[in-house]
Amino acid sequence: MHTHSLADYMECIYRDDWKGVGELMLSSAGKLAKIGADFVICPDNTIHQALPLIEARSPLPWLHIAEVVADEAQRRGFRRIGLTGTRWLVESEIYPEKLAKRGLEYLRPLAEEREAINRIIFDELVRGVVRPEAVATFQEIIERMKAAGADAVVLGCTEIPLLMNDTNSPLPTLDSTRLLARAALHRAVDQPNPAPLLHPLQSRSR
Repeated sequence: MHTHSLADYMECIYRDDWKGVGELMLSSAGKLAKIGADFVICPDNTIHQALPLIEARSPLPWLHIAEVVADEAQRRGFRRIGLTGTRWLVESEIYPEKLAKRGLEYLRPLAEEREAINRIIFDELVRGVVRPEAVATFQEIIERMKAAGADAVVLGCTEIPLLMNDTNSPLPTLDSTRLLARAALHRAVDQPNPAPLLHPLQSRSR
């Protein structure tokens, strides 16, 4: 495991320097390659925007978070996916590109919704603050997406599952971080057809 600090990444992101973001990712991949890693994952959705800039130079293959989520959405029969995450993520083509390749449609948050989500992530969740008002805001946004035809929603930020899950979301959730971790585990042990993902609050029937 290796990462540069969030501050280092955000310094690049704030100045729209995705090449700089990519170089930080490449640096981590290089360190992990030297200690024997077989492949790389990145649980941060947003910085996947820089992956195409460095993937050809990476010493290790990357397991793409949006591909993992798109595969799960397709497997579960969803057709139109709502996006949540930082404003950089939901304004990017990270998810639309991977969803479209599988014949899936998507919905982005409205401009004011993007700002609300972004504020909650950076002003509250990354600081460990979880407020009922934030849950209500997400529920309203997801409810609007549902009314617009979405049948599932991507939790496209590591911190969003602190607020939202299948027990309080108006739509079924696709927890990108959990799905990526699960896909990485099965890739590592060479199990290409894992069992369906269960939410931590759910239990497997016996």
